[in-house]
Amino acid sequence: MLYRLLRPALFTLDAERAHRLAIDALRLAPSPKPTTADGPLATSVAGIAFPNPLGMAAGFDKDAEVPDALLGRGFGHVEVGSITPLPQPGNPRPRLFRLDDDRAVINRMGFNNSGAELAHARLRARRHRPGVVGINIGANKDSGDRVGDYALMAELMAPLATYLAVNISSPNTPGLRALQDEGALTGLLDAVLAARGADGPPVFLKVAPDLEPADIDAIARIAIDNCLGALIVANTTIERPPLASRHAGETGGLSGAPLKARALERLREFRKATGGAMPLVGVGGIASAEDAWARIRAGASLVQLYSAMVYEGPGIARTITRGLEGLMRRDGFASIAEAVGTEAA
Repeated sequence: MLYRLLRPALFTLDAERAHRLAIDALRLAPSPKPTTADGPLATSVAGIAFPNPLGMAAGFDKDAEVPDALLGRGFGHVEVGSITPLPQPGNPRPRLFRLDDDRAVINRMGFNNSGAELAHARLRARRHRPGVVGINIGANKDSGDRVGDYALMAELMAPLATYLAVNISSPNTPGLRALQDEGALTGLLDAVLAARGADGPPVFLKVAPDLEPADIDAIARIAIDNCLGALIVANTTIERPPLASRHAGETGGLSGAPLKARALERLREFRKATGGAMPLVGVGGIASAEDAWARIRAGASLVQLYSAMVYEGPGIARTITRGLEGLMRRDGFASIAEAVGTEAA
């Protein structure tokens, strides 16, 4: 209710400035205790106990400033980052746009972050606190060895991460999505897994929604062969469905409501390609309990959101998880895991 009163004023601000205010507000406000992992929505993925399947996607908390504040507001996990070895300013501003009429966001941030050293210090300081915190790792834009960047980040962040997320699907770093090609991806994962170490956390791979069927089959096979923890489906899209907003022509990755149908279809395709042998994380256009439930029934063991919180505020996590409990009971499932992939059953 409070956010709905404040939202008109916040929406008069530049989107990136409003985002900064949101981070500061979460950082300064008292943090409730995170949800415990023994509630009705508790589930296990890649050996990790999640108190509920809803997470905050990477991109909101780029520098690991407020993971505990988000966990305390009902998210079952938080994925910080993307974090690169060296600080980088990202692309020129303006680079973040609210598409109010479409309940969407376009960003061309360009992996802006304060670098590994600062994020590592923050994460090290909270490492004994409860809660699932994934660390999304990336490569510097001007790096001469992007695979080396990912390996370095995996080695550095593995001791602090509940899981590592390898982000090769941002459309805002030139050439990055080429790492989704079969040969390049195999080499990248070999380097990341070796750097993480045999006792390191599970590795999740975040893919783009703009993939051809052959790409999906190849990525699914490589993920299974490398025993990855999960595939995160999907990042923002460079495609443009019909949009009403004045910012519709901005370049960058589109997220929010217009991505929902495409992201759901990619999830179904990855579910088919993996045969259910690989956990999937559904992302893109999730704004309600019904959206999250549809993704779970289609094959997602976990779901994530980001853009919807821009429009609904930080209370969205508890709203969705309460709704999921009701939907699970309505459809006769005793657990989230039992419902995964039952869409066609």
